[in-house]
Amino acid sequence: MSDRKLIGLGVIGTVIAALCCFTPLLVVGVTVVGLSATVGWLDFVLFPALFFFIGLTVYAVRRRKQRIGNAGGAMPE
Repeated sequence: MSDRKLIGLGVIGTVIAALCCFTPLLVVGVTVVGLSATVGWLDFVLFPALFFFIGLTVYAVRRRKQRIGNAGGAMPE
């Protein structure tokens, strides 16, 4: 997977997980569907997902910087 795709996936995943963690967006959505009993367990899924996507973004940015540094300033394909 290319660096741009990894960075994009990491940023999009981080934004979605952050919105669901820190706003009632997901709670309202789950309640509307009728699964309000699972609201108490959402943090056990969302916080690890948030940390995973943040880590993925950091990894992709570092990988991209390393490739640019090794290529002598030229952008990799």
